[in-house]
Formats: sequence, C-alpha cells, structure tokens
Amino acid sequence: MVSDQANGAPSSLQAASRRELRQLVKSQLQLLLEQNNLQAAKLLLVPVQPADIAEAIDELPKTMQAIAFRLLSKAEAIAVYEYLDTAVQQSLIEEFKRQDVLEIVGEMSPDDRVRLFDELPAKVVSRLLSQLSPEERQSTALLLGYETGTAGRIMTPEYISLKEEWTVERALEGIRRLANVSETIYYLYVIDAARHLTGILSLRGLVTAQPSQTIGEIMVREVVYAHTHTTQEEVARMIQRYDFLAIPIVDTEQRLVGIVTVDDVLDVLEQETTKDIYTLGGGVQAGADGYFQTDLLTVARRRVIWLLVLLITNTGTSAVIRSQQAVLQQVVALAAFIPLLIGTGGNVGAQSSTVVIRGLNTDEISKSKAWQIIRREALAGLLLGLMLGIVVLGWAYLLQGNLAVAIAVGISLVAISILASVAGSALPLVFLSFGLDPALMSAPFITTVVDVLGVLIYLNLARFILQTQ
Repeated sequence: MVSDQANGAPSSLQAASRRELRQLVKSQLQLLLEQNNLQAAKLLLVPVQPADIAEAIDELPKTMQAIAFRLLSKAEAIAVYEYLDTAVQQSLIEEFKRQDVLEIVGEMSPDDRVRLFDELPAKVVSRLLSQLSPEERQSTALLLGYETGTAGRIMTPEYISLKEEWTVERALEGIRRLANVSETIYYLYVIDAARHLTGILSLRGLVTAQPSQTIGEIMVREVVYAHTHTTQEEVARMIQRYDFLAIPIVDTEQRLVGIVTVDDVLDVLEQETTKDIYTLGGGVQAGADGYFQTDLLTVARRRVIWLLVLLITNTGTSAVIRSQQAVLQQVVALAAFIPLLIGTGGNVGAQSSTVVIRGLNTDEISKSKAWQIIRREALAGLLLGLMLGIVVLGWAYLLQGNLAVAIAVGISLVAISILASVAGSALPLVFLSFGLDPALMSAPFITTVVDVLGVLIYLNLARFILQTQ
C-alpha cells in the first residue's frame, strides 16, 4: 500500500526524534500492559505511525499482542495490521471474533490480502474468502489465480484509469471521487473500450494542463509495462531502472489488469536479498521464515545438508595429505601452514563468488562476459596473492627459521589465491549456464576445489623445493 506523504523526507533531527519515539513505545507499551493500564497504553499509541505500532506489537509477548491490537480504533487497526509480521497476523486471526477478522481483512488492499492468504491454512482462507463481499472476493481470487512469484500475484487492481476522449476537468472529478480507494494517484492509466492500455499520464501533467484539453492530447503513448507472468524480480528491476512509483501490469491481450507499486517492490527486494544471503550460507533458513518462528529441529535439518556434503568432499583433502606423508614426516613444519593456506584460499574464493553472484543478480554482469570476468578475477587473485605471499613468506621464516618452507608457503599462497579467484568467479557462471542456483551451488564446490587442490599444490611444491636444496 502506497502512502502519500506531503511533507517530503524528514530531516535528520526529525528522524532521530522518531527513533526515540519508537524506542519509547517499545519500552513503555509492555510495561503499561503488564500493569493493566489500558487507557495509558491507548494514549501512548495515539501519535505513533502504523508501521511503528506494528513493530511494537510484534515485539510484545504473544499473550499481549491481541490486547494491544484491540486498543486501536478500527481505522488504526486496519492500517497497522498490514505492517504486522505474518506470524502475528495469523495469531490475531485466531484470537479475533469472526466479524472482527472480516472487517480488517475486507479493508485490506487486495495485494496485501493475498500476501496474508498465502501464509494462512487453506481452510482459513476458504472461510475468509466465502465471507468477503463479491467485489473483494473477485479481486482477491483474481490475484490468487496467478502463479506465486509473478507480477500478477503481487499487483493490485486498485488504480485509476482514464479515457482518451475525457477532458482534464472530467478526469479531475473522477480522481477526486476515487482517490481514497486507489492504491496511488500519481500515475493515471489510459485505456480504450476493451481496457487495452493505450497511454499513461502523471498527476503533475494532468493538473498543469488546461481544463478543456483531452487526455489523448496530453498523455504519453510509449508506456513501460510488465505482463502478469513477468517474475516479481524483473518487475522490481524495471521499477528500479526507471525510478517509477508504480508500473502497469497487462495480460496476454494487452488489457490493463493491475499495477505493482514501489512499496511492493521493496518487499520483493528484501525477500530476495534475504533469500540470497541464506542461500550463500548453504540454505541455512527459508527466506520467509522468522528467526524465532523456526523450530530448532528444522534449523538443524536445513543446515546439516551442506555440512554433510562438505564433510564428505573434504575427505579428498585428507587423502591428499595422506599421500604426502613422506614429505610431511621429513619437514613437520609444513603441516603448521596448511590451515593458513586453505583458510586464505577459501576467503579469497568467497570474495570472488560474492562479487560475481551479486553482479548476476543485479544484471551488472552477464554470462556473455564470462571470460572477461574470470580474467579480471584471476588478475585480482594474483595481486592479492603477491601481497599476502610476501607477508607470509617473511612471517613463516620468522616462525620456523627454514627458508625453504617459507618460500614454499609464500609461492603456494600466490598460486592458491589465483586458483580461488578463478574458482570463485567461474563456478557461479558454470552453474548458472546449467540452470542451477549459483548462490546455492557455488559455496561447497569452491571450498572443495580450494581445499583439495590447494593442499596438493602446497605439498608438491614443498617437495620440489626441498629436493632441489
């Protein structure tokens, strides 16, 4: 839901005072509820923004959340409910009477209502749908009919449409009548009799035009739009690329069916960023799950999969070490630097893969530039290896007093840095070309490659240097 804010961005002083107000609400609300001072708690929430009230309620003990929510007026409750965490929304639905639920859910914007329904049990959704008004049920069912993760699923059908033959005066009258029930009025969409999207007009363009001019004379006919089947990530990129507040969504017949607003896009970007971070960690948690809402058994089950993969693949490192027992027995000091080398290699590979994966997600880099990317990261690895290798060479000599071992460690670090940079940049591109998630697949393979080949390079190089002494 897009909110209109006439005063623009707050100053730093205003922002600081709002942070202090949020902290005050959080600290005082629970205390007042524990004292059963409901009147004071109600007065405390009066000057607070809906999003901040929702944040305060989210942090209350579960037994107090419904009490705090009931202190709000109907209008406040509707505004606050959309900002609450999904788990809290579900909990409140169980606490409320049926009519209370219908009043709140019925007043939600269709896209926010669908987002809530996606998290509720099917029986609850069916019951709520059956008791909505025909108009609300139709708009909600329309969005639920689209595939999850598409523009159709996150769009809202609440927008203002105009006709080309209308005058500016007539259009303004229509906007005044519909402004309170529309998601946003900053963009106005022009459609024909068959609801085909023919143009777009900004509110600024409308109010600065002459009252007698027609919409067709002042509208822009080159419209940037997305289809209902366009992924929500691509819609987010489009809004970000063109600095839109909203983007129109059309069906396969080019009929305007809804819009996606910037607030929905911010939610999508947050979800995708969270998902990518969890994926890079080996799928440690589902992006939609709250930290405290996930039971520990589920957490352990999700985390153990890649740990087992790494445990098995790292037996290759053990095999390499066993095969080089002779040189290790000859110079025991070599073993002391194995953790340093593979640890540094893993860190260098993680840096390269992070840069490449993020670039792929933001479309800054593409598979067509694969060799250019790998070459650039290889050079970066060479520079990193030289800088680190010189330092480690001197440090190893000071620790062990053996120049041959120090040289082996220093040169190995250069080679491992190059290897890790190449693996970190190449593997995400390879997995992407096979249709696999580079964030999920890259981490364990990079670790395996760097560990096994790094130890192999180090010990064979050490053997060569020691033999040539």
